[in-house]
Amino acid sequence: MKACLGQFFVAFVFNLFSIGLVSTMKRICVIDGQGGGIGATLIKYLKAAFGESVELIALGTNAIASAQMLKAGANRGASGENAIVHTVATADLIVGPISISWANAMLGEVTPKMAEAIMSCPAPKILLPLTQEPVILVGTVSEPLPHLVQCAVNEKIKEVLADV
Repeated sequence: MKACLGQFFVAFVFNLFSIGLVSTMKRICVIDGQGGGIGATLIKYLKAAFGESVELIALGTNAIASAQMLKAGANRGASGENAIVHTVATADLIVGPISISWANAMLGEVTPKMAEAIMSCPAPKILLPLTQEPVILVGTVSEPLPHLVQCAVNEKIKEVLADV
């Protein structure tokens, strides 16, 4: 009887993996708002670097941002406060512009609940120092978006995923 239960358990767990209910892939949540251009650029570079070895989740503060990131190659996507609050809890890594961590940023698209959920999530966060807010980030170098994304993907994200 014990052997039969053991075989059943092994088969059950194997089936969970095979149908995708349990995944060994790292889940990267890419969060963006406004037109989704930063998120789309991040997803293109991540897809080029990691292919299908990671799950890329596009989380937009609005539907346009989500659509742009899905078009860029994200595996799945959703938009809005509840989608972001719910999904970041399952992330292995969060990536996006620094303003996703600020309540009321992006012309109010980032709600206080979103910012709190993102910053309370135990997953590491790699945030690009890009903002349209009246904030000056001291100690950062003004680089074009593609250079920042390339640095984030080729150096920081690979380093963090190796430790997660």
